[in-house]
Amino acid sequence: MGMDRLIRRFRLHLLAWLHKSRHVLIPGPILFVRYFSYKDIKKATDGFHRIIYADSHRTAYKAKFQDGGVALVKEVRGFNQGKDVFYRELQLLGRLHHRHLLQLRGFSTGQKRLLIFDNVENGSLKEHLSDPLKTPLNWRTRLQIAIGVAAALEYLLLFSDPPMYHVSISSSSIMLDENFTAKLSEVGLLCSCEDYLTMPHASCSEECMAQEHGNIILQLGVLILELVTGQSSEKGGADLIQWIQGSCFASSMQRMIDPDLGNNYDSRELRNLLAVAKLCIKSRDKPMFSILHVLHYLQKKVDVPHA
Repeated sequence: MGMDRLIRRFRLHLLAWLHKSRHVLIPGPILFVRYFSYKDIKKATDGFHRIIYADSHRTAYKAKFQDGGVALVKEVRGFNQGKDVFYRELQLLGRLHHRHLLQLRGFSTGQKRLLIFDNVENGSLKEHLSDPLKTPLNWRTRLQIAIGVAAALEYLLLFSDPPMYHVSISSSSIMLDENFTAKLSEVGLLCSCEDYLTMPHASCSEECMAQEHGNIILQLGVLILELVTGQSSEKGGADLIQWIQGSCFASSMQRMIDPDLGNNYDSRELRNLLAVAKLCIKSRDKPMFSILHVLHYLQKKVDVPHA
């Protein structure tokens, strides 16, 4: 089947779904994204063996196409609502545009439902923090990553319609482009206290949204600790959280700094960054401030250009 015919079929299917769906339609333009052949994606991911990261809802793969192109491919799984939710996710993700978010390029369907995103030249943040063969990230770059992620969260929570409350923030799911600009790659409709949402504004209660917001703030705090220490946040960052909340935090601060940094960091900025992380983690059960406050504080206290 020709590519044009496949694209036309998808457009007709999506329009029919939008017309017949009993769900509330999401306001805004309908986006038509590129269709990728399932066979081509399977081949480009080496039979889905080039895994970048995986969790209970998604697996991300690296795709290398015959023409030399490279992309990040995400398998969407773990929900039962069928095609409706997949097309809704396509519609929403295709509208998101921010320099710190991976841009959706297209989709593919077959045995798996797949979303295809822009390539990231420098892989994941986790690779640069843990792989001794990678060039260590300097202090400026780490600060820019923290601020960039906070800026993306501000966009997702305050400027996206509807707000995107399912955001996974970890060194594994943050990608770095050729300029080491941070790109959030794990954004979707999933609400951890419910199933996939048909309409986040209506379906997710205020209590649920507050819980999700608190979880996002917590994840940002753990990410900052990863950037400072160079340690991976396994098991939700339990070890890092225990450290920053412990009585020996102040006396052990110098020992916990990533050895790759040496002495090439600003002590005042380090203290400010750790203060933000501590507040973020303290706010996980009852958020005391919004992501907007976190971003503005970081921009004010850390001397790097605004994201």
